[in-house]
Amino acid sequence: MYFLGIDTSTTSSKALLIDERGAVIAVASNPHTLQTPKPLWSEQDPREWWEAASASIRSVLKKAGIGGERIGAVGLTGQMHGLVLLDEAGNVLRPAILWNDQRTQSQCDEIHRIIGKEKFIQITGNVALTGFTAPKILWVKENEPEVFAKAKHVLLPKDYIRLKLTGEYAMDKADGAGTVLFDLKARDWSDEVLSALEIPREWMPKTFEGTEFTGHVTEEAAQLTGLKVGTPVAAGGGDQSAGAVGVGAVEPGIVGLTVGTSGVVFATTPSALIEPEGRLHAFCHAVPGMWHFMGVMLSAAGSLQWYRDALAPDVSFDDLLREAEAIPAGSEGLQFLPYLSGERTPHPDPLARGAFVGLTLRHSRAHMTRAVLEGVAFGLKDSFTLIQNAGLGTITQVRASGGGTKGALWRQIMASVLEAKLVTVNTTEGAAYGAALLAGVGAGAWADVASACRECIRITGAVSPVEKEAEAYRKSYAVYRELYPALKSSFGKMGEAA
Repeated sequence: MYFLGIDTSTTSSKALLIDERGAVIAVASNPHTLQTPKPLWSEQDPREWWEAASASIRSVLKKAGIGGERIGAVGLTGQMHGLVLLDEAGNVLRPAILWNDQRTQSQCDEIHRIIGKEKFIQITGNVALTGFTAPKILWVKENEPEVFAKAKHVLLPKDYIRLKLTGEYAMDKADGAGTVLFDLKARDWSDEVLSALEIPREWMPKTFEGTEFTGHVTEEAAQLTGLKVGTPVAAGGGDQSAGAVGVGAVEPGIVGLTVGTSGVVFATTPSALIEPEGRLHAFCHAVPGMWHFMGVMLSAAGSLQWYRDALAPDVSFDDLLREAEAIPAGSEGLQFLPYLSGERTPHPDPLARGAFVGLTLRHSRAHMTRAVLEGVAFGLKDSFTLIQNAGLGTITQVRASGGGTKGALWRQIMASVLEAKLVTVNTTEGAAYGAALLAGVGAGAWADVASACRECIRITGAVSPVEKEAEAYRKSYAVYRELYPALKSSFGKMGEAA
């Protein structure tokens, strides 16, 4: 028996096939296009997701050389927060408004005004941010009343794929919490929030735990994908929670650290913990009965990419990092602020700017390179500190993934800055792999998600903090923490002048 994970990301639809031991058998993907019809807008056509997903499913079955009857269950994951509005018959009413769309700040302010910011945080676990789904619904109501009048169903990107596969309107609890229309503690829709925002309760689908089955493949979907009619489809989870399953960050004390273009710190919690000021995202986990904290920095490995492209385009990343190895921890006082795209955690500020601070004649390119690596590590430590202060307790292990964790120097810097053991694992397919594991648990291949992760995910490397470096970084981090407050007003003036 095999299990299929489908990841509807921003860039592509990926289909991944694993066996009952968790080994990856085949992977296939097909790209999506992105529309930006106005500045700060970001949209996609959900029908294109389905075309890409069905093509990827056909391709992965062909690559594996198996028929659809060999698939025991399907799990779904994908980009979070995107608004898919459908009419009564399930037809798409407008392009989906994506997670990275920035048009809804006035609607976020309105949500806080109507409900009260502190009360909203206590119900949903979050502040209202432009990336989330709730303000997008209000934007359509205010700006496209003719669309809003036809709306009967609200789904998220992966749940549109579910609808096309099964004919069922359903959503997992992890992605549901990311709409910020959830009562976080109750793990379901908040009637209080929906009523206050005048969003009809009947628009919202039934929600399920990540391993629960939500429907079965229809005859029409079977013809398009090659899957067998009746194949069960599990709820799955949003890409961050499914990605955490994919690296085994499913138990308290084990933290997932993803260092891609952006950086994500993901910590499983056994109860619905809330950061009092909403500086951390607090969502339900794809693991049944669990929750998680998430801190997001917008420019992690993206900072190193920018630095290389802008200042050393003819130098390889390996050569830059090799130079930086000779520089002592703390870069001899040089600091880098990684706010090249604004910031989210702990400073939700779109006007925040990147900066080198403390340059002297002594500093070389090698110092600047190391300062970039350290500045990103300090940005990640901001989220770690918030998570620990919000009640998580001891962090026993950090499971690192993403392109930024491939270099040994950066892994060592992060371990010493975070003062935690950093490990890498054998799984590299992230969210799609997690979705396949969730499907396998639903089908009974493993007793629960933790058992699946213990059986299928192995540690391949480990880096421990170096005490001398950690001591230097404690001092450097204290300075780093002072820089954003000192420069915040200047950043705002720079934004006005741009």
